[in-house]
Amino acid sequence: MNKDYVKVIYNEKDRPLTQYPSRLARHLFNRYKLIPGNKMLEVGYGRGEFLQGFIDCGMEGYGVDQCHSTDNCCPGAQLKVSNIEEDGIPFDDGMFDVVYSKSVIEHFHYPDKMMREVYRVLKPGGMVITLCPSWEFNYRIYFEDYTHRTPFMLSSLRDILRIHGFENIGVEYFRQLPVLWGAGACLLPLTELTRLLVPRQLGRYSKWVRFSKEIMLLSCATKP
Repeated sequence: MNKDYVKVIYNEKDRPLTQYPSRLARHLFNRYKLIPGNKMLEVGYGRGEFLQGFIDCGMEGYGVDQCHSTDNCCPGAQLKVSNIEEDGIPFDDGMFDVVYSKSVIEHFHYPDKMMREVYRVLKPGGMVITLCPSWEFNYRIYFEDYTHRTPFMLSSLRDILRIHGFENIGVEYFRQLPVLWGAGACLLPLTELTRLLVPRQLGRYSKWVRFSKEIMLLSCATKP
C-alpha cells in the first residue's frame, strides 16, 4: 500500500501545478513585510510549491514533512522527514525567523505538539503564519479529506497560539482568490453573495465559486 498522502492525493495528473502557490507566497511575503535572507521553515511542505515561492522572494528555505514526495521539490531548500507528533521538528532551537504552514495543523491528532515545536524552533521575535480551513464554513465537506483530524475556528486557532505563548496574534477569514488580495477587495461582497446563493456543486467548474465558499483561516503571531 502506498502511504504517501501527497504522492497519491496531490499527484500532478489529478492536481496539476499552478501559479497559485507562488502568488500566495508573494502576497504573504509583502503583507507581513518578510525579509529576504531570513530563514523560513515550512511545516508540511508537500510538493514544495509554497516553499519555492518564498525562496523566489529571497528567503532561505527549509522544510519538514512526514514523507519526501518528489526529488524535484525545492532544489535550493534543506528538507527533512519527520513525524512531528512522534518525533518533533528536526531542527535546532531558535533557528528560524518565520515558520509557515498551510492546510497542515488540522491533520494533527494533537495540534499542541506541532505548536510547541513551532515555538521552540522560532527565534525570539520570529513569526508564525498558519492557514487552515475554517470549520464554520467548511463543515459539510471537511471530512471529504479523511486525514483531517482537528477542526479549527477563529477562536480556537487564536487560543492555541495564546496557550503556547505567542503574542501579537491576528486571526481572520481568508479567501483563496488572488483577485481579492489587492485593489480587488471591493469584490468581497460579491464573493459573499456567491457563497450564500450559488450551489456548491458548481465549484467543480468554477474556482470563483469554490473558493468563495471554502473559506480559510489565516493567522499570524510572534514569539516574544
